[in-house]
Amino acid sequence: MPRTPESRPEPGSAPHPGVWSRHTSWVLCVVIIAFTWVDTLDLGYFSPWMLGCRILWAAGMMGYTLLVDRVPASWVAPLTDVNVIISTVCILGLARGQGGIGTAYFTMVPVLPLAVSLIHRRRLRAALVSGAVGSVGTVVLARQAGLAPLQAITWVSVVMGITVLSAYFSHHAVEAQEAEEQARLERARRESLEALALSEHRRAQSEKLAIVGRLAAGVAHEINNPIAYVGSNVDFVRNELTAPREVDREELAEVLAETRVGIQHIRQVVSDLRGFARMDAHEPTPCSLADVVADAMKLASLRLKHVALRRVEVPTELPEIFVVRQRLVQVVLNLLVNAGDVLEAHRAEGGEVRVTGRCEQERVVLLVEDNGPGFAPHVLPRLFEAFFTTKGPDKGTGLGLTLSRELVEQFGGTLTASNRPEGGARLRIEFPVRRDEAAPEEEPPTEPEDGARGAA
Repeated sequence: MPRTPESRPEPGSAPHPGVWSRHTSWVLCVVIIAFTWVDTLDLGYFSPWMLGCRILWAAGMMGYTLLVDRVPASWVAPLTDVNVIISTVCILGLARGQGGIGTAYFTMVPVLPLAVSLIHRRRLRAALVSGAVGSVGTVVLARQAGLAPLQAITWVSVVMGITVLSAYFSHHAVEAQEAEEQARLERARRESLEALALSEHRRAQSEKLAIVGRLAAGVAHEINNPIAYVGSNVDFVRNELTAPREVDREELAEVLAETRVGIQHIRQVVSDLRGFARMDAHEPTPCSLADVVADAMKLASLRLKHVALRRVEVPTELPEIFVVRQRLVQVVLNLLVNAGDVLEAHRAEGGEVRVTGRCEQERVVLLVEDNGPGFAPHVLPRLFEAFFTTKGPDKGTGLGLTLSRELVEQFGGTLTASNRPEGGARLRIEFPVRRDEAAPEEEPPTEPEDGARGAA
């Protein structure tokens, strides 16, 4: 009896590990029929009955092997039952031909349900069918042999008892197999999520480094200016100290104070960039939108030197949002750098970038707007597609807005784009208000007015 497939393979694919191959089935069929000479030696003569039982057994096995992968899934269970019935009847027939109960072949009848439960692990009914047929066959053989009722009941009880044990073992084997499969799937799912998280982290980090590269020119300018007057001040102090005259200590102290301010400015620029390029935080925390925008504006100022007007109107009274702060800084910075690139490319005089924050019902809204040419009609529908960009290869990767939308959506927010009625582009970020922040905001009756004044 070949094993029933737990899931039938596709045509032409390799057989399932739980299914005997046709080659193996042919070998078993040949062995079954070839054992006719053993029957002949045991009986002392050739028995057509024994040969017929063996041919029927082999035919049932081969037919099951040929059909099980071709019939619909709903037919597999009945086909398995038929195969089990044929095999059990043939073994009973061999036992009858050898002499009935007490012969070598009859010892196979009680253990046949256990063998079926091991072969057809997910077919509990097949073991029960084998036990039922074996019990009926035992009764028939007992009557033919003229056994006493007590002896017949004993043999039937043995067959039925082993059938119950087979069903029990089969049931628990299936449960253990399903638990193992579930654990394997859960482990694979967890590994996939970890790999996805790592890939997302690397992709976000790559986009961050791309933004830092686009800020490189501004960084050089921000550092070169203070370095120039720091170097000039150091030369002045050295000349004053080596000159053969009395040193003006107050003047030197003033020059050193200016030098210290320049050094602090350089350290701050480097610290901002280093903190942005690193992504140590992975878990969302409550944070203020005003602080996020302030961090992004400090970094974006390196790229927005040519912008005539930069307006930031984000009230500190806005409800807190629940995000990974550094990642939201990356999103806002990307939008600001994009706005600066557009204004620089079109050399618009009086270029303006405006960042506005406000609270609308149960949402915290952040608008990043510019007065540039806005989005072309054919660009707007594809704006958030991966690798879609209207910039040159040195200006963008085509992943910035795609990644920004994904990062915002991870925290329950949305990122949309549109054109302003008065001209220019508008990027809108919305986040849900934290539940523990929503109630306190409704208590003070004057708070909405304060928020309105902060955004004015």
